[in-house]
Amino acid sequence: MIRSLPKVHSQIVENLEILLGSFLTALGFNVFLNPNDIASGGVAGISVIIKHVFGVQPAITQFALNIPLFFLGLIILGKLYGLRTVVGSFFLPFFIFLTKNIPAITLNPLLASIYGGLVVGIGLGLVFKGNASTGGLSIIASIVNKYTGFSMGKCQMLTDACVVISASIVFSPDKVLYALISIFLTSKAIDLIQLGFTSSKVAFVVSDKSDEISKIILKNLNRGLTKLSGLGGYTEESRTVLMVVMEQSEITRFKNMVEAIDPSAFIIISNTHEVLGRGFNLHKES
Repeated sequence: MIRSLPKVHSQIVENLEILLGSFLTALGFNVFLNPNDIASGGVAGISVIIKHVFGVQPAITQFALNIPLFFLGLIILGKLYGLRTVVGSFFLPFFIFLTKNIPAITLNPLLASIYGGLVVGIGLGLVFKGNASTGGLSIIASIVNKYTGFSMGKCQMLTDACVVISASIVFSPDKVLYALISIFLTSKAIDLIQLGFTSSKVAFVVSDKSDEISKIILKNLNRGLTKLSGLGGYTEESRTVLMVVMEQSEITRFKNMVEAIDPSAFIIISNTHEVLGRGFNLHKES
């Protein structure tokens, strides 16, 4: 019974992420994108086009299109994903209907595309982080993500691009350009929410004094490390490659330690989006 508590807590957090994300997506749509006729992709973008041509409320269009796409996601992505998508598919049009009378914050299309793209991206990122979808073309993006390995932000951008091409037939060219700005920012915001504001770094060190460097890192930096077997491409000699993950604030100390032992050491330091394990984020219970 006690062991099941983390799973229950995790499911509650995910459901809250789905609901909050759906609300933010609806808010960004109604106060920024819809009033400025910015069809920034997805079923929401399609609903803007249909509203402009036929005068149908966006919430109604989204309900109608989400139904067949939901069953497609249920078949391909599984029952659990399908059940969570029901929540997103229902609540996003519901929140859009609920917030439709909130006045637009700006009628400047450039500002609307920037802020609308960011707010919608944050909302979608939360929904995706909750292991669900808001329905519509987000389901298509999730399917593409499953079979290609592309990030959700890129998959969302690809599906949105198809909508923008359709919008170019209905709206003026400048509206399409604003939509492209919004799509780009939505994509970046989705990845930011899913990957986080990373401050972690991963470093690789190639040195003839790897044993000495290992000892000083373990002792003074208080970080674990991994020894990888490498082979010099030119010399064909076996080399030990040290891999160390650390926080941004530890980079300078790390470089000074390595250079003090071996000034000629080859060091590579790069960003890492997510680190799970001892000393960093705990693994998420599922």
